Amino acid sequence: MIQRNVPRFSRIVAPLVLACCLAFVLVPSVAAAPRSPAATLIGPKAYYLALGDSLAFGFQPDLDFTHGYTDDFYSNLQSHGVSHYANMACPGETSSSMINGGCSGVLRKYPYIEPQLQAAVEYLQAHAGQVSPVTLDIGVNDLLGDLNTSTCAVSSNLSNDLATMDNNIRHTILPQLVAAMTVNGKVTGDLFLLNYYDPFANICPNTVALAETLNQHLAADASGYATVVDIFDPFGGAATPNPDICTYTWMCSFPITSLAIHATTTGYQVMAKAIEQTAGY
Repeated sequence: MIQRNVPRFSRIVAPLVLACCLAFVLVPSVAAAPRSPAATLIGPKAYYLALGDSLAFGFQPDLDFTHGYTDDFYSNLQSHGVSHYANMACPGETSSSMINGGCSGVLRKYPYIEPQLQAAVEYLQAHAGQVSPVTLDIGVNDLLGDLNTSTCAVSSNLSNDLATMDNNIRHTILPQLVAAMTVNGKVTGDLFLLNYYDPFANICPNTVALAETLNQHLAADASGYATVVDIFDPFGGAATPNPDICTYTWMCSFPITSLAIHATTTGYQVMAKAIEQTAGY
């Protein structure tokens, strides 16, 4: 999901949808003490909040935006009493744009004009103690320019971009979400951070190591704040060639690589199942 020489998502889909205007507001830093969520999962409540990038949005290049992993997961959650679902994901979102605004995507399933993190915090505060779970995938777009898929070369900027991602996720995004989910000193909901599969494994085998590195950073960032959901292994893990790529993504059936990296309906079902197995509900 990281590449240099492919057009940005928004430049491709912009002609397909109406552009919207965004007002950018800097979200203030909020401190929250880390916790150990994996051992203290709370379970589903009335509201489910989905956050992140185009995978959380449920993008598919055939313009089917209704069969993403958050949609599938919500279908399961309804059997556990969840009755409200807000998907704030923005295609093209980076960890920086989630904090500061400026997401290049023009698609929205849930209306808001402020940065996604601020919108999420406001939603959690408006429904204090009633939101669980919250799912998040973020970070891969931070590394978008660090791989040239024509040569499989990796940019020297990778380490700097990883450091920026880590700082944003570990010190701003996750603390603010946990703080907004805390009522009277107690965290009132489950927060899940998804890691990423590698759609480029069959065309650039060296990217498997990059995906593993990214996922190691995400796991470290999540420690004490969120429960990590493993998506990498259910999508074939480190196998090269990876036989699941053609089934779970569009890489073998769509010509524009920046869109083909997204999951198919089947792939999104696999992601939803991974969340359900991790959550235990």
